[in-house]
Amino acid sequence: MGFSLKEIADRVGGKVLGDDRVIITGIASLAEACPGQISFYADPRFKDLLQSTKASAILTEQPLAGSQGSQVIVRNPVLAYARAAALFAPLPREVGVSKKAFISESAVIGTNASIYPMAYIGEKAVVGDSVILFPGVFVGDRVKIGSRTVLYPNVTVMNDCVIGNEVIIHAGTVIGSDGFGFVRDGSVHVKIPQLGIVQIDDHVEIGANNCIDRAALGKTWIKRGVKTDNLVQIAHNVVIGEDTLLVAQAAIGGSVSVGNQVVIGGQAAIRDHLQVQDRAMIGSQSGVAKSLGEGEIVSGSPAIPHRLWLKTSALIPLLPDWVARLRRLEKRMEDLEKRGTP
Repeated sequence: MGFSLKEIADRVGGKVLGDDRVIITGIASLAEACPGQISFYADPRFKDLLQSTKASAILTEQPLAGSQGSQVIVRNPVLAYARAAALFAPLPREVGVSKKAFISESAVIGTNASIYPMAYIGEKAVVGDSVILFPGVFVGDRVKIGSRTVLYPNVTVMNDCVIGNEVIIHAGTVIGSDGFGFVRDGSVHVKIPQLGIVQIDDHVEIGANNCIDRAALGKTWIKRGVKTDNLVQIAHNVVIGEDTLLVAQAAIGGSVSVGNQVVIGGQAAIRDHLQVQDRAMIGSQSGVAKSLGEGEIVSGSPAIPHRLWLKTSALIPLLPDWVARLRRLEKRMEDLEKRGTP
């Protein structure tokens, strides 16, 4: 499949310098692009590649002097690359409804759904139009899945959970496992039944091997546009606000409320029952033990303001020398005191 350069420019909101009739059949880096492919330039470190690239067109913010081929002038070349790449991304293969899938007689399956062999759909589940369920997907009783959602192999959606439209859930993720809720009776831990659900709104993408626990009561709620990396843990009754990003191995404690457009770095952990306000940013490996205000930026464990953490972490390598100097000074003071020097 190919697109004219004009079609691509219209898709990314750009202006063509050169021949807009060139047919583009793929996308690649400047170093690897072949004739018929489009690339992008957004980093001066790769300026030398502009002379040697074989790309037929380049997405760029400013006109490039001496560059071969056509150019598409855009405000943000990386964003334009993402939108252009979507034109060439392979779509999951539509297979219809396999006879080797188990589908309860009371389940409702939308039009044009693709259900691969070995998928399981439980009692009274509702699967929307053009949904794709790969092999090994488990859809529990009374689950609702919106239109054009894709569940990759071995995704588990436990009973009563709700998945919105155009959601992507990558392989191995578990939606609706029991929250980690226990109360002590002497030395015994008594399980608190987890009676709630998980609700995932539209346009969410969940990475591979995430665990999103059902609520003890009510719902764990992942709002519109949230994106999570692989290996993310979200505990019971957590609310994640719209367009928030969670990087790999982040862990969110129970009943935490996270606002909109928050960024949570890799391996960061947030203690239970805290609030993280809109547009806060949490650095990688941070341990958040208190609530964060709107736009607050923290790093470290325990988490402190990011700029303070940068200053503090810069001092850590100096501590051994300072300790050695302090010991020498203490020794000199002891010697002076022994000699009776005031």
